[in-house]
Amino acid sequence: MAESKMPHYGGQALIEGVLMRGRHYVVAAMRKPDGSIVNQHEKLTGIYTSQLARLPFFRGLVILWDSMALGMKYITLSANLQTEEEEKIEGATLIFTLIVSISLAVGLFFILPTVIAELINRLFALDSFTMNIAEGILRLLMLIGYIWLVGKSADIARVFAYHGAEHKTINAFEDGIDMTVEKVMKYPLAHPRCGTSFLLTLVVLSILIFSLLGPMPLGIRVISRIMLIPFLSMISYEVIRWMGNHLENPFVRFITTRNLLLQRLTTREPDEKMVEVALTSFKLLIELEQT
Repeated sequence: MAESKMPHYGGQALIEGVLMRGRHYVVAAMRKPDGSIVNQHEKLTGIYTSQLARLPFFRGLVILWDSMALGMKYITLSANLQTEEEEKIEGATLIFTLIVSISLAVGLFFILPTVIAELINRLFALDSFTMNIAEGILRLLMLIGYIWLVGKSADIARVFAYHGAEHKTINAFEDGIDMTVEKVMKYPLAHPRCGTSFLLTLVVLSILIFSLLGPMPLGIRVISRIMLIPFLSMISYEVIRWMGNHLENPFVRFITTRNLLLQRLTTREPDEKMVEVALTSFKLLIELEQT
């Protein structure tokens, strides 16, 4: 992809808003209760501009931190905007919130499936390979079930619609069209480099890697799952990145199609006002990146 098309962008849905991230800037556009759109932007510094962020595999950890730290910050900002509060989440508060959020995610999607698989093993005396596969399938089903369940909330459904608006905007941009609301609305909801695809890839890789581990006590198995999360994150990011650059390959298209299916759970068809917000965020990002 040409440099002018900024291959290292990213996006995230907010509460009544969309976050867009480029090489040097992050921009959030949010619609206030009175119908107006406000923008927030900042220049990326520190770890985002370090050599680590450009190294294969390690850059996956930077992106993961990016999606959690910046995402949490701007989701809170967008939520406060709807109630006209001025509360900020930064510094020690941000770190504590991230630790709690990560702990809950690790507990739900890594520790709990391991414990359930151990209980199943005690009932049916499975060999270690079969038990690891059962654990992985449980992890995958719990991820899909969780996404499906939270998507039933009307508020989360709107966030998923803004997620769809973000994807449509990026798809239109990559197609090189004159980006207007009417034209962007015609583009698909799915995008191969979506964070949903990253999560699915991480879970599938965990099934493959954990299945190679031999028998071990429950405590050691739980610790091994936690310790391998950074490694899985690094590999998953590189896999998603590689597949995004080789979509013409039939095998890659086959795998990507399965990833895109999961995005049906995390996206909804946006209305024109949502796409307008996504376009506002993305166009400002383009302007800032070109200065």
